[in-house]
Amino acid sequence: MSVQSSGAPAPLAFQTVDARVAYDGDLVLDGVSVDIPAGQTVAVLGANGSGKSTLMRAMLGIVPLASGEIRLHGTPLRRFRDWRRIGYVPQRLTAGGGVPATVREVVSSGRVAARRRLSLPGRADRVAVDEALEAVGLADRAGASVRELSGGQQQRVLIARALAGRPDTFVMDEPMAGVDAESQGALARSLSRLRASGSTVVLVLHELGPLEDVIERAVVLEGGRVVHDGIPPKPSGECARPGHEHQHPHPDPNAPEAAESQSPADLIRLEVPGRD
Repeated sequence: MSVQSSGAPAPLAFQTVDARVAYDGDLVLDGVSVDIPAGQTVAVLGANGSGKSTLMRAMLGIVPLASGEIRLHGTPLRRFRDWRRIGYVPQRLTAGGGVPATVREVVSSGRVAARRRLSLPGRADRVAVDEALEAVGLADRAGASVRELSGGQQQRVLIARALAGRPDTFVMDEPMAGVDAESQGALARSLSRLRASGSTVVLVLHELGPLEDVIERAVVLEGGRVVHDGIPPKPSGECARPGHEHQHPHPDPNAPEAAESQSPADLIRLEVPGRD
């Protein structure tokens, strides 16, 4: 558990209590309880179909609960309104319409929630965008169309957009999926800075990869239930061999099942619920 400098437990950024989610009558999350203290960097891991992405979407209100409760920064999800505190990074960039957007324009959209209603961008907004682009190594591509970028670079644009809003809580859905080594390194460096600054970071991942040294805690799901919650588990046996197709952490097969512990508006609502 994270603690404040005074020694007191850190307040909870997310609290998921006995959460259940069902699609077409089939339980995808089956009684998940997870507390995530503010300032912690947590990976939600699991194979395809384990419920990891569903848990993230439920935590943000993208998919409804069949039962249970979720709180964001101490407030029940249904009453939470301070979405400027949440920086959301979806799996992919979806550019709507036929008008191409530049990298700077997409990243600047992350400042909307931080500005007063109907106000024009100011110096603080420009500085925040510049710093976000620099943080992900795309300052030199600010004027480029996002359509010209590689998949990994587009993912870095999404991370920069979240950074530009200067939230204190980040949620990233499979940020490593299909990105190149350079972008993976940029993400690892960005996460290290966020962790050092005291931000809360929750990442949905299939495997830790180059983020292994950044992640403090892993919550592993299997069949919609928590099977590990603690220090990130290490691959072992066949799963640790080079070239293994899924070199992701696995829970100790000899360990007992872990006991259940006790919007970003328009951008998030565009996401289509999935079963991962």
